Amino acid sequence: MPLTTIQQFSWHHLNQWQLDAVPIVMLLAAGLLYVMAARRVGAWSVWRTTSFAAGLVVTFLATESVVGVFDSAYFSDHMIQHLLLIMIAAPLFALSAPLDLAYAAGGGGLRRLLDGRVMTVLTHPLFAFALYFAFIPTAHLTGLFDLMLRHEWLRNLEHIGFLVTGYLFFRVAFGLERGTTIHRGLRLVYVMAAVPVDTFTGLALAMSSKNPFPSYRHLSPTGSTASSILDSIHLGGAIMWIGGDALMLLACIPISVAWVKWETVRTRELDAELDRQGL
Repeated sequence: MPLTTIQQFSWHHLNQWQLDAVPIVMLLAAGLLYVMAARRVGAWSVWRTTSFAAGLVVTFLATESVVGVFDSAYFSDHMIQHLLLIMIAAPLFALSAPLDLAYAAGGGGLRRLLDGRVMTVLTHPLFAFALYFAFIPTAHLTGLFDLMLRHEWLRNLEHIGFLVTGYLFFRVAFGLERGTTIHRGLRLVYVMAAVPVDTFTGLALAMSSKNPFPSYRHLSPTGSTASSILDSIHLGGAIMWIGGDALMLLACIPISVAWVKWETVRTRELDAELDRQGL
């Protein structure tokens, strides 16, 4: 359906799909590679494989379901898609530990690449945080977003950007994969320190006095007015602000539980060591 003639959203559109070849092929290829690698390793966790499969499903729904159909027509819908990709699909991919799987299943060349300087930098906590800190406002508060609205290939790259940025961020927050890690308690600080990024970006959009993205004048559904377009932008900003902060806080729950369990085990180990030393 051409976006220039798209109808106003109504609830009967919920069963509408767009099956674009490029993202579907990429999702199928990613799933196939993961399963093949897991079978090669043999003892790979079923729970991690399930997390990866769930991440693929969420990504498919975000890009090919009704959410993907209207993502360039309504800014509010785009923001829902954004949260699905970076706050739900990406953490699921982080839980699936794809780099650990690649290291376990790959040959010497791949392992040297994963141990190399470039990957060490890309997976470092400071790089992941800086990328998240820069990507979110850049993707929503600059002309890049308007350019993305006009070019489908750039929109697909943006989707990948959400997934990669979210994966790199949450792999540090969860600390499941090999590489540079941070203390379990600091992981909570790490996540909470990123909350203002979504808050600032969401508030900037929710408080905008004019449409910052001119392309919406041509891409919005038939019958849209300047006021309705701006309302959608305000709603999208609120979704990013409230929804993004809520999902970040939700991610803190398993991180907190893991920290408490670790501290409990460490305390028992220290007590046992002191008992052995008669202290």
